[in-house]
Parts: sequence; structure tokens; C-alpha cells
Amino acid sequence: MQVGSDGWRFEWNEHWARIPATRWGAANGRTHGVTVAGNGHVLVFNQAQPAVLEFDPSGKLVNAWGDRFHGAHGMTLTAEGDEEFLWLTDQGTGEVVKTTLDGKTVLNLQRPDLAIYRSGKAYAPTWVAVNDAGRGGNGDIWVADGYGSSFIHRYSDKGAYIASINGTEGAAGAFACPHGIRFNFRHGRPELYITDRSNRRIQVYDAEGKYLRQFGGDFLSSPCMFAGHGEYLLIPELFGRLAVLDGQDRLVCYLGSNDGVEKTAGWPNLPGDRILAGKFNSPHGMAADAQGNLYVVEWIVGGRITKLARKA
Repeated sequence: MQVGSDGWRFEWNEHWARIPATRWGAANGRTHGVTVAGNGHVLVFNQAQPAVLEFDPSGKLVNAWGDRFHGAHGMTLTAEGDEEFLWLTDQGTGEVVKTTLDGKTVLNLQRPDLAIYRSGKAYAPTWVAVNDAGRGGNGDIWVADGYGSSFIHRYSDKGAYIASINGTEGAAGAFACPHGIRFNFRHGRPELYITDRSNRRIQVYDAEGKYLRQFGGDFLSSPCMFAGHGEYLLIPELFGRLAVLDGQDRLVCYLGSNDGVEKTAGWPNLPGDRILAGKFNSPHGMAADAQGNLYVVEWIVGGRITKLARKA
């Protein structure tokens, strides 16, 4: 089955890989984060034990680890020289941790001691972005509290808390579920892109936390996070589609559109015959490999991992 058109055509590979058949996977197993390592292996973060799954390019499970991430959510790959690391967020425990690709903990970020949290407001981190020093950034680490109090917190590369933003300092206004964040270097300087999901838009800040602009309110419905491929920006939208943006953040096309699926009774956990090949149900995370193939994970009990193989 093919999806897309023009220069964005793909072969849809339903369940290219599957999470292990465990009682945790059957009870939850929602697939929330995904990334592609330098060796071409695909790593998936799912709400089960083990939480981190590593698949080879054929979709075969080759490694699995992590028995403490019951609220597994965001997964970000970073590189320092020749070594790669993962940043993982747990929406349930509030853990934000940097690990090696085989699970060794390198750094933990603590929740900042802010008045909003001391007052009892929730802290439920959803994603991490690193201002990559290898690309001209300063190495700072930013954490989105997307499911808690809609703040984004800035830390040094050593994990020291620096400052926070919540959208009120900018012209666009307060964030409402700043779910996914990513540093974008396409415009010649590091810019922090924020999926202001419940406001159905993207907000952009500079590397010091100054508001720059917003976009997407006229063509996005539920942006979750960002992936990149060359000059293109790829955004999974929870309400059943992927959005492809060009180098100037203009909409190129949608992929796998399933219009109105979020209005279906019981969504996102629909009966199996309502989870359709060729149409997305609830894209939550995605990644692209060096060949332009896309890997999409969805917010479905038991998970769904789909590969869109790029067609010439």
C-alpha cells in the first residue's frame, strides 16, 4: 500500500516491528517515542517493561532494557563526538534521564524548585531538546513539562537549573501542553521549536528563551513533536496524520490523513478493525533515517510501529 504523492510517496509497512508480547504490553504498551541511531537501528520508548526497545533495520528486536519507565514518553537522541546518548522522560515519575544506548544512566535532571510546584501543581515532563554544541549551540538542555504545568525548563549541559519559560513572556501567550520540543538549526542559528499542542500551533524561541514567532495555526490541529529530514520538518499530529513542512515552515503535504478519527467513540483505543492500514490513528512520535524512511509510533494500547519506506 502506498501513501503520499509527488515527492513524498511511501510504501506503508504495517506493524514493521512489534513490542514484546508481555502482560505490560497488553495492558498498556503505548508507543510514545522513537529515534534512529547512527547504525540505522530504531529505538522505541513504550509504556511497558522493558520500556526501551531496539530494532535492527529489518524490524527484528535485538535489545531491550528499562524496567522503571512506567510513564515512558519522550525520547531524544544526541551525539557527543562518536558516542550517542538518549534523553528519556517519564510522565508519571517525573524522571528526566540521560543514558547510553544500552541503558547506563549518565545524568538525571531534577524538577526545579519553583513556586508553582511547591504549591502542588503537577510536574509531568514530556520531551527534551539539547542545544547541540556540535552544531554551534551552547549545550544547554531544555525540558518540556507538557502534561503538568505547561512550563519549559532550561538547564546547563551539566544539569544545573538556569531558568524557565511558560509562553507568557511572548506575544503569542501562555503554552497549553508544550508537548514536544526540538532545536532547529535550519535558519542559521539555534531556535527552540515548541509544539504548543492544545493551542494547535508552534511557538519559536531563541536559545536564550526569547520569543521570536509563532506559526501553524492555519494548518496544524494537534502537533506532538518534531523530526527532521534535510531541510524538511516532520510533525506527527495526534489527530491522525503527519504534516510535512518545507525549509520556511510552510506546509508541503499531509501523510496518512484520517480526518475526524479523534471524534470516534473510544478513540484512540479503537477495535482492531478500526485501526486502518494506510491511515494513522494517533501518531505520537516519529523519526527519519538517512534514506528518508519514516518510523511512526502511535498512542494505542499495545502500540503500533509503522515504517513508511521512501519511494523514488
